[in-house]
Amino acid sequence: MHNELDSTCGISDEELTERFKEAIRLENEMKRIKGNPVAGFDIEKRKAYLEYADGRRKYAGEK
Repeated sequence: MHNELDSTCGISDEELTERFKEAIRLENEMKRIKGNPVAGFDIEKRKAYLEYADGRRKYAGEK
């Protein structure tokens, strides 16, 4: 019989969440180093954007 821990090799939900966040942080850092845009979300404008190495943001739906 499988339970929650069996499907995650004994790793807690909190640990999986922390590992996921760290993986995203590292991926974004590698993108910045390579000069590639990083995706984000502006809570105030409620829009997704790409942030480029020079600091400019291009929001979803903009040309």
